[in-house]
Amino acid sequence: MEVSRIRALRGPNLWSRHTAIEAVVICEPAERALSNMAGFDVRLRELFPLIGEVRPAAGGEVLSMAHAIEFAALGLQAQAGCPVTFSRTTETSDAGVYLVVVEYSEEAVGRKAFEIAEALCRAAAAGEAFDTNAALSELRELDEDERLGPSTGSIVWAAVARGIPYRRLTSGSMVQFGWGSKQRRIQAAEIDRTSAIAESIAQDKDLTKKLLDAAGVPVPKGRPANSLEDAQAAALEVGFPVVLKPQDGNQGKGVTVNITTPEGVAAAYRAATEISDEVLVEKYLPGHDFRMLVVGDKLVAAARREPPLVIGDGVHTVRELVDEVNRDPRRGTGHATSLTKIRFDDIALARLAEQGMKADSIPAKGERVILRNNANLSTGGTATDVTDDVHPDLAARAVAAAQMIGLDICGVDVVCESVHKPLEEQSGGIVEVNAAPGLRMHLSPSFGKGRNVGEAVISTMFEPGDDARIPVVAVTGTNGKTTTVRLIAHLLMKAGLRTGMTNTDGVYVQGRQIDSGDCSGPRSARNVLMNPDVDAAVFETARGGLLREGLAFDRCKVAVVTNIGMGDHLGLNYINTLEDLAVLKRVIVQNVAESGYAVLNAADPIVAAMAANCPGQVIYFAADRSNPVMATHRAQGKRVVYVDNDAIVATEGRKSVRISLAGVPITRDGTISFQVENVMASVAAAWGVGLEWDVIRAGLASFVNDSDNAPGRFNVFDYRGATIIADYGHNPDAMLALVKAVDAIPGKRRSVVISGAGDRRDEDITMQTEILGKAFDNVILYQDACQRGRADGEVLALLREGLKGASRTSSVEEIHGEFVAIDRALAQLQAGDLCLILIDQVEEALAHIAARVKEG
Repeated sequence: MEVSRIRALRGPNLWSRHTAIEAVVICEPAERALSNMAGFDVRLRELFPLIGEVRPAAGGEVLSMAHAIEFAALGLQAQAGCPVTFSRTTETSDAGVYLVVVEYSEEAVGRKAFEIAEALCRAAAAGEAFDTNAALSELRELDEDERLGPSTGSIVWAAVARGIPYRRLTSGSMVQFGWGSKQRRIQAAEIDRTSAIAESIAQDKDLTKKLLDAAGVPVPKGRPANSLEDAQAAALEVGFPVVLKPQDGNQGKGVTVNITTPEGVAAAYRAATEISDEVLVEKYLPGHDFRMLVVGDKLVAAARREPPLVIGDGVHTVRELVDEVNRDPRRGTGHATSLTKIRFDDIALARLAEQGMKADSIPAKGERVILRNNANLSTGGTATDVTDDVHPDLAARAVAAAQMIGLDICGVDVVCESVHKPLEEQSGGIVEVNAAPGLRMHLSPSFGKGRNVGEAVISTMFEPGDDARIPVVAVTGTNGKTTTVRLIAHLLMKAGLRTGMTNTDGVYVQGRQIDSGDCSGPRSARNVLMNPDVDAAVFETARGGLLREGLAFDRCKVAVVTNIGMGDHLGLNYINTLEDLAVLKRVIVQNVAESGYAVLNAADPIVAAMAANCPGQVIYFAADRSNPVMATHRAQGKRVVYVDNDAIVATEGRKSVRISLAGVPITRDGTISFQVENVMASVAAAWGVGLEWDVIRAGLASFVNDSDNAPGRFNVFDYRGATIIADYGHNPDAMLALVKAVDAIPGKRRSVVISGAGDRRDEDITMQTEILGKAFDNVILYQDACQRGRADGEVLALLREGLKGASRTSSVEEIHGEFVAIDRALAQLQAGDLCLILIDQVEEALAHIAARVKEG
């Protein structure tokens, strides 16, 4: 058995909408049927009893070692606490080669689970030992490290419930919600509009007190101290009992409360200075410790916090009681769980000493033993929800404190006897405010009702009904993708939308190129969705990126499928037939929003059939309105786009709009049929987005098919009275479309310059010249810069093979070098001739042609 490739599919993909690990697993003949592996199933279950049922999918395929890895990887994650349910194993066209797909919730965990599953299955096959418990423990620890903590997670899941997309920007708690210009960001429980000044104020406890006091909010008396002697003096000034805390600490670190002696001040001062150079001395307020959570202008949750403690049973020591409490599965070592383990450290021992106890003391039955004075959950405390009990005046004080500091999300610490009364009636006060407060005590309190505080945060960031999405148009197909993408982006910009675009030429924002090269994959698309200056996005969605990572988005407003042509990229990555290719390309259709549209070519039966997979509505396009698919759709009152004489017509029910092809330069008055198809698809997409028809007309009229606006897409040049056409076509369907287009353009003697992409099948390369040999007098074959795995001269030989018996071609030349071939073709041109140049290095070749044209 060999695992030859592992990929992380980070968005909706060929297999499902789940994020997943995809691996190629190669099984030896004996491993292709588990029934032939004596005792394997028994040994596997002995090593991993909780693996679940290893069963064949529908169709009853034979279970192989690849299937065993699949179910082991899924079961390992499930037992580690990951919410995963989807997996699949598919045998490829190569004997013994399987594609194994297993869902993950955290990529690192999914990869590790697959690695462990492989080792587990090898051990079972070899009859060797395997420590499954240790592996599961490793997975659980990794999952806890990788997954969002409860505070950030609650906000993220509230966003998901609202249909708001999100993306983790770091391995920590920084998350982006929404796309483009509608995006917002959080860092744990802190939102992007919270100022750095407000956060700095909250960290300065003395300044916080001064501002709250100025606002009339009750606070304890006290002042900073910069030495032990100064702290002793401050304690005498405010009067015992006192509290010592670091001036800029958090999570209760270094805080000591209810200090009644100078000796206690000295010990507390040492603890506080380990956290901060400056120490705050305050009057101790008797009562309970309450945390009020303010979001925006509302108090959304409140909890009474208790310090970490144990209850004696007259049998066990304090240390044993602490160990027992810490075995509670709700308690962890960080913030990933609802409670934190009680720390048994020097502070806990000192607090025991104050109660006349040691670690090995045995408290009486029912005796409360306090391990810390402060009640922070991060040190092992507990919380009881009291949200419904808070007096309106007390709630108003908490909101006023948050607003005085300037915090959008604020944890307000209050000490008072009861939340049923205003602070002024019970000598209570606000002792601290906290930026980025922990939310877990409100989400999963130790006692009482949990509060959906994540929803409160999302509601203050986004208006009701706002899903933070910009219009996203995804375009795929075999031919016409790039031109269609460029035209749709042009129409959106005409509508006043700042538009981001990705295609095989690069990444563009408002027409300005910000990246170059083939950018038709999900990484480039994700970069556009992160750009705050983008109001709409159009993505060319190529097969390669879909196979490598899946989609960059969870759903789109419009999905466009131009066509599924013969021979393009078949035979690569186990995509061997047009049907295989269609299943891959329709991924964008499957992920259209329910309120969105799939724009489908009704003249292509494979594309038209994708309508059944669309969660939204469908707009069909085809030149012939009598096409059965078009006619049926139109009769049902649904949207169609077609050609009627010299105009493109868009119809829905009894309403129709006509756009004269004379006003669409890219089509040359409708004579270039494949450009007419691209325009129909673009018009349908703009209609699906919701653009006004006057905007669409104006955009079509201003889109000129030149080398700047649509490089490599039927760019026409005049050269010494001859016509030159440069195009990036590189498959048989493109050749057919180009031949049809150039037939409509006058030309005495016709020549073509062509190479071939080495990563196509032999028959696809040969078929291109078979088509061209019927339409051109002269053919110049050139070997391009990249043979894509082919031997020197191999592609030229296949192209030459296609010209055998050509009905029109009378002259064939072979040239090494694209620019040399172009120069050779131009040198042969005479006035009235036509030359089609199928370019490989698009930008460089177009610049070369333009320079020759300028020279005349």
